[in-house]
Amino acid sequence: MHEMGLDAYRFSIAWPRLIPDGRGEINLKGLEYYSNLIDELIRHGIQPHVTIYHLDLPQSLQDEYNGLLSPRFIDDYTAYAEACFKSFGDRVKHWVTVNEPNIETIGGFDNGRLPPQRCSHPFGENCTRGDSTTEPYVAAHHLLLAHASAVRLYRDNYQATQRGQIGITLLGWWHEPATNSSQDAAAATRMNDFHIGWFMHPLVYGDYPTLTRSRAGARLPYLTVEQSKNLRGAFDFIGINHYLVVRTRAHDSTFNLEQRDYYADASAIANPFEDMQAGRLEYAPWALGKLLDHLKLKNGSDARGYFVWSFLDVFELLFGYRSRFGLCGVDMNIKERPRYVRSSARWYSGFLNGGELRPSGRAYRAA
Repeated sequence: MHEMGLDAYRFSIAWPRLIPDGRGEINLKGLEYYSNLIDELIRHGIQPHVTIYHLDLPQSLQDEYNGLLSPRFIDDYTAYAEACFKSFGDRVKHWVTVNEPNIETIGGFDNGRLPPQRCSHPFGENCTRGDSTTEPYVAAHHLLLAHASAVRLYRDNYQATQRGQIGITLLGWWHEPATNSSQDAAAATRMNDFHIGWFMHPLVYGDYPTLTRSRAGARLPYLTVEQSKNLRGAFDFIGINHYLVVRTRAHDSTFNLEQRDYYADASAIANPFEDMQAGRLEYAPWALGKLLDHLKLKNGSDARGYFVWSFLDVFELLFGYRSRFGLCGVDMNIKERPRYVRSSARWYSGFLNGGELRPSGRAYRAA
């Protein structure tokens, strides 16, 4: 990283590694691992940007009370976040509470493709339990309240002395109409409102979007006055993970209320999981620009930084080790898993150092 010229590194702390049982005793080896990583980054002039929760709920909490479906998650998460602030906050100045809650809830509780694989017919596949009509909204509600709880704790007890910032990172797919029809155009607009507004609107205005409420009704939990107060403005920054353009079609969702899920509420066909698994993906630089313009209508798009995904080839939740995103590759065919620098890393390093938009030809040794 230092040789490439990186000045910041974004990584996640694994809750099961730091507190294996979900609450209580801290794993000292896990604590040492993250502490050493943070120290080494700072030693090389690299800012640590730390995500506290990244789709890795300890299994014990899932078994005990169904994880995100219970309000008990909020207190356990807050205690875990405080352990992070206490242990690393003297050196970490950029905290992300939750990574991509707007896809964890859909993948985990609507179509069932992500852990804990809960869903119900006809919206999901191979699920033995769940309710796709309500559980995504319940899980998202508890993630929002857990985020607000951690932000309030940090601001009340740690921010003044540790002088850091805290925010949340949302998935930022950009939805475009699949055809030139006005129906598909309206569906794409609805999906962008559902996808981003589901979390951004409570954080900016203290309540769920009117569109989502009008379509989900009582299946969308209500916020108390106190909860609304805690959510409004509960961020110093918003992170956006942008990957894809999602082509969206209108869908008739006039069927029975009990047979409506998140996508039916949006009256849209815009689930890219099958396209992702089949490799039918659309990337476009203009989509990120449109996304930032969309956010500007809520709270501005004052972009302060950018991270490439990712520094190394990593385990990907849907594709395992089949997808290779890293600037630095990992040879999975060799037992020692040696790393090597890709041409993209050389180009990016040259770009960071003011070079032309072409591979720099600079040489690096493997890590």
